[in-house]
Amino acid sequence: MNDIIFFGQNLYPKLFKNKPNEITKPIQFKFENENENENENENEKQIKQISSTDYSIIFLFKNGKAIEYLNEEDSKQKIEKIQIEENIQKVTVGFENEAILTIEGNVFAKGRDINPKNPNEFINISSLIEDTNDRIIQDIVSGVDSIYLLTSNQNAYGIGSNKYGQLGFDSEKLKKTEKPILMMKNVSKIFSGNFSNSVFLLNSNQELFGCGWNYFSQLGLGETRKEERVINKLTKIQNIPKGKIIDIQSGISFSIILIEKENQNPKRKIYSCGYSKFNGLGKNQHTYEFTEIKSSLFENDDIILDFSCGNGHTLILTSNPKLIGFGSNYFGQLGTGDTNDQSIPIQIELPKLRFNEDISNYHVYCGNFNSFLYYSLPSFSNLEEDLIKLFERKEFCNISFKTENGEIIEAHKLILKYRLKSK
Repeated sequence: MNDIIFFGQNLYPKLFKNKPNEITKPIQFKFENENENENENENEKQIKQISSTDYSIIFLFKNGKAIEYLNEEDSKQKIEKIQIEENIQKVTVGFENEAILTIEGNVFAKGRDINPKNPNEFINISSLIEDTNDRIIQDIVSGVDSIYLLTSNQNAYGIGSNKYGQLGFDSEKLKKTEKPILMMKNVSKIFSGNFSNSVFLLNSNQELFGCGWNYFSQLGLGETRKEERVINKLTKIQNIPKGKIIDIQSGISFSIILIEKENQNPKRKIYSCGYSKFNGLGKNQHTYEFTEIKSSLFENDDIILDFSCGNGHTLILTSNPKLIGFGSNYFGQLGTGDTNDQSIPIQIELPKLRFNEDISNYHVYCGNFNSFLYYSLPSFSNLEEDLIKLFERKEFCNISFKTENGEIIEAHKLILKYRLKSK
């Protein structure tokens, strides 16, 4: 059931069966043991998430297990399963750290600035939060050498390096911390990037705050603050385009924001800010605040389904379907089959996908010098899974149930609702 497309610098020749560092167009990848046991539970084969840097790639499966491939250039390269007893719901890999979020809300992490004495050993960093009532973690995000935690109480914490003020504190007074420190309360989402020393926090009122490395104006604070290389304090980002913020990701010198607007076509628009020399912006000029990336490739009836930022490149997946990319391409990470950088959006030729009719369940992920396009079905509860099976067998006609507010919903309407919501 895996459908994984890989392109860019091949640091894992035993995994992707190509010559080391060879530049290729997008190629399909299949795990060696995928067809060994046809009776294996489908969840064993379902990819949920991919996260990578130059040092490793982690594949997270729907059953809560993860496999890490290490970047070892000798013949002893091996597959290492992460030994965490609890089920995993999310993984993040920064340039100097790794973190695992379990279903129970615990976070295990390792890294030079997380556990200096044993940087390769996972420790439970959520248990280090001083407020014992705030130790259930809802989401995790990695920066280059910092990790951010969002608790079930909607509080944001940071741990690791604060060299560039990316934890929201004076970097001269607090260079790093080995315990999570409270950054902000009333937070709904945290955004950063595997190769970024900047961070954005969105509160429940849709107000956006940022701090950290701003040398390339990647925080979008405007031209008057472009000379401020380090923003030590969480600062409100002004002049954000109106609409619902769906996602924000950052590379080394730029940030990309996806905003959904009501009663407009296209419904979702994408904006960027930062420095154009290292590309990733989708524009030819520097921008000091978030401005729209314009291209004829974004049509009125085309919905942006997913996007991802690497160190210096960006990939966007749309509903038509189209794979659109721009930025650094030194190692072929844009999937064009060459090494030509692209400062403005171009369409990338997609290989034949196994599930072409279901493009909304594909996702893009940008590593440092490589990229992935992969198929991942949305997660459902056990009840919803049972209803979906009935729906697929067309046995849903007489199934209905009453919701908490007394509304009676037929099963097929519930499935339709979730399918639309996942897009």
